[in-house]
Amino acid sequence: MLSPYAELHCLSNFSFLRGASRPEELVERAQAQGYAALALTDECSVAGVVRTHLAAKEAALKFVIGSEFTLVDGLKLVLYATDRASYGDLSQLITRGRRNATKGNYALTRDDVAQLAPRCPALWIPTAAIADARWFAEVFGGRAWIAAELHARSGDRGRLSQLQTLARTTGLPLAAAGDVHMHARARRALQDTLTAIRLRTPLTECGYALFPNGERHLRSRARLATLYPRELTDATLDLTERCTFSLDELRYEYPEELIPAGTTAAAHLRALVETGLLRRFGQGPIKNEVRELIDYELALIAELKYEPYFLTVHDIVAFARSQKILCQGRGSAANSAVCYALGITEVDPSRMSVLFERFISRERNEPPDIDVDFEHQRREEVMQYVYNKYGRDRAALAATLITYRPKSAVRDVGKALGLDLAQVERLTGVFAWWDGRKIDPVRIREAGFDPDNPLIARLVTLAGELQRFPRHLSQHVGGFVIARALLERMVPIENAAMVDRTVIQWDKDDLDALGLLKVDCLALGMLSAIRRALAMISQLRGSELRMQDIPAEDPDVYAMCQRADTIGVFQIESRAQQSMLPRLKPACFYDLVVEVAIVRPGPIQGGMVHPYLKRRQGKEAVTYPSDAVKSVLERTLGIPIFQEQVMQLAIVAAGFTPGEADHLRRSMAAWRRKGGLEKFEQRLVEGMGARGYPEAFARQIYQQILGFGEYGFPESHSASFALLVYVSAWLKHHEPAAFCAALLNSQPMGFYAPSQLVQDARRHDVEVRNVDVTVSEWDCVLEEAALRLGLRMIGGLSEAGAQRVVIARNNTPFAHVADLTHRAQLNKHDLGALAAAGALRGLAGHRHVAAWDVAGVEKLPPLLAGATFDETDAALPAPTEGQDIVADYRALGLTLGQHPLALLRGQLRSRRLITSAEVRDTPHGRIVRTAGIVIGRQRPDTASGVMFVTLEDETGATNVIVWRDLSDRQRRELLGSRLMGVYGRVEREGIVVHLLAGRLVDLSPLLGSLPTHSRDFH
Repeated sequence: MLSPYAELHCLSNFSFLRGASRPEELVERAQAQGYAALALTDECSVAGVVRTHLAAKEAALKFVIGSEFTLVDGLKLVLYATDRASYGDLSQLITRGRRNATKGNYALTRDDVAQLAPRCPALWIPTAAIADARWFAEVFGGRAWIAAELHARSGDRGRLSQLQTLARTTGLPLAAAGDVHMHARARRALQDTLTAIRLRTPLTECGYALFPNGERHLRSRARLATLYPRELTDATLDLTERCTFSLDELRYEYPEELIPAGTTAAAHLRALVETGLLRRFGQGPIKNEVRELIDYELALIAELKYEPYFLTVHDIVAFARSQKILCQGRGSAANSAVCYALGITEVDPSRMSVLFERFISRERNEPPDIDVDFEHQRREEVMQYVYNKYGRDRAALAATLITYRPKSAVRDVGKALGLDLAQVERLTGVFAWWDGRKIDPVRIREAGFDPDNPLIARLVTLAGELQRFPRHLSQHVGGFVIARALLERMVPIENAAMVDRTVIQWDKDDLDALGLLKVDCLALGMLSAIRRALAMISQLRGSELRMQDIPAEDPDVYAMCQRADTIGVFQIESRAQQSMLPRLKPACFYDLVVEVAIVRPGPIQGGMVHPYLKRRQGKEAVTYPSDAVKSVLERTLGIPIFQEQVMQLAIVAAGFTPGEADHLRRSMAAWRRKGGLEKFEQRLVEGMGARGYPEAFARQIYQQILGFGEYGFPESHSASFALLVYVSAWLKHHEPAAFCAALLNSQPMGFYAPSQLVQDARRHDVEVRNVDVTVSEWDCVLEEAALRLGLRMIGGLSEAGAQRVVIARNNTPFAHVADLTHRAQLNKHDLGALAAAGALRGLAGHRHVAAWDVAGVEKLPPLLAGATFDETDAALPAPTEGQDIVADYRALGLTLGQHPLALLRGQLRSRRLITSAEVRDTPHGRIVRTAGIVIGRQRPDTASGVMFVTLEDETGATNVIVWRDLSDRQRRELLGSRLMGVYGRVEREGIVVHLLAGRLVDLSPLLGSLPTHSRDFH
């Protein structure tokens, strides 16, 4: 009979670029081999333990948490968690090691180990030094073992004999271990490749850094019995039986300092809510439905003891508002009546139907989830407030796991296999963002390589195996984990690449799995733009304009949206949204809620869009199979548009409890990655059948649920976004100059580049004035009703230099370029940027003269400070219009002159290429030719490989649809063209016009022929 065995030393691919197997693969293999237990011991990390914990629970395999360390003096050991206290020790030791070094590294000494982790059982990976053994035995006493790791190499018998002698000498027991790096021998080639990638050395030069054989896998117990004496495998059980700790023991403890002395969390939260209700509704009576919502939500919050969570979010929002940082909460919990009263959200819950149980449920033990968006340019102030309030030892960001995709995998494997940099760049250059995880041989051939070549075939195989492997930990976009006590005793904390940021070793999915608190402090560019626009308007009017002061339900704003005149408007500026707007015709706030949600993969994949539009347009009758279903779907004409509606249908039509419905939602979210929705199909069919619904209806709902698995938008999020949609649309319609200036000052953000934003503003009769060093501020500003471009628009100009320009000019206007240079202390680089942008025209004239003046400026000694020198002005010809336009785009990214294609129109006409305006006037079905500068390429997951391209010329934009077969045939033209010609057929539906492409032509060389000589304009 085979002896039992537990693997004590096993690394997964969370020992980044070391382990060659996923935690789930290791668990599955260990269970199949009949192991008694598996210890995951990634190097100075527990980043993979949550996944291992979940997989081991499902497989009924004992799981032990450990970690491998190599100390600064070379000593190597593995430590394990036996209970909650020793797990905290291990986590704290990992934190110290990671915080002692730069991101991705760690540094620990023997003193660190002796101070922080003496309660942990330890496995020594031995060296020849007997002094190491004595130190090891002294620190860990009866919790120490020597690892015997035999990998079928010559001399194993002698090596085992030496280890047995060492054990007798030191009194430390021996235990078998595998130094496992992969679940199966078949991963050896990938293991070697990972080593080469980690060492940044071609495989052929890695030498002894590579393992000599494939023995570092989870070997069969029969194989182990031939290598190890029985007492060594028995010792593995002795160690693992001491390790009873499970991640299920972790309990999140909320911060307490927000609760005033002498009161309770529940009483304090209710007091804040009551104060907020007075602020929201005044002294008058509160609507019954709002009061009922408040009482219900507070009772549920109190029952589950979530008050500290809401208090934490309220405190962060209150800080932001005190600093005049615009913010907006979203999520079902965020859009609750409690959060409306607390000021976390501006969405009145009495106007919405929100399923509070989506984030708060009696049936699951995990905190709610509230996302709060802050101005993206000031979000860092909020994050540093959290760090400062709770301390680096109690607050950190969640991690984001960066994994390999085709381009990065091909790049790293190519280098490991010895391809030179030029070859690697050629290979990776053919991959686009939509290529998914498969490495298509067609792409390889497209790059000029033979996919059947043995080296290239090996590259493709290895890069395919590397897909989805962890590359490194990055920081979450804003998910804070805050603890009552030391966070590092719950999960290790490490340095992020960004200064003043620290992250934990678990990502969002890990936190969700363990039910740990995460407060999302996210960045949203539109909030920055709205706050800036409101400030400019307030300054111009002489009275404050706030978001809540913007008049609701303005019909002119909705009319603008119905025309799809929405460039720059939050959420509804994309090609897909602009195509939807004239069909859906939003006329009230709730229509915007639907508009935000309907152009998403969930409704599209679920086949809900066209039925909804037909019902809205009166082309199809609105029907409901029951009053219960009507109560859920009436607001969306009988078609489920939102995640909450799917959950409510499961409750009212199939008998799900709210907690079960939330489990369905979570499965929907993970379905695309993991599957698992199939188990709900029969439950839905049977539940609906028992309540009298036809099977066809149940199957239809299930298909829609599958669609939501692609990405369904919650109504609560959509409502929060819809508020920003309306505000930004109102600003665009009523204050277009301020709106455009705010968007420019908030870049980078949004769907359109500054050039398109400025062109759109000018089409709406906004006067836009050029950047000019004699009047421009750093930001774009309003000069009465006109928009003056700011110095920030100039590429290459430092903000510090620009601010010195403004300060010096405010003291005394500049007399000439030399005066500007000396008083603003500008260097050659900043001066050159100003001249190239045409920003010196007020001092020097046109660009050529400005460049001449800048070249002649010399730094004066203190004795000559302020001196002037009379020189004869250079007689330089003015640049042509074409030269100015080219220079504008190069320096500013936009021009206030003619559009480049206006100068090329003669050449385009000779090719029978018509303008965008002419395309819009062409009848449905007509074949046309047009051309434009490519300003956007989109390939939604829902579009079956369809690419949407937006072309721009002097008359506007043309929306082009490129079907998959054409994009495959003309991939080079599709991806490489800056100026694209399209031969296609006009498709018209009302005011929505598309061009279905039949052929693409790369006309980019024409951009090099822009007229740059005066004779071109004669």
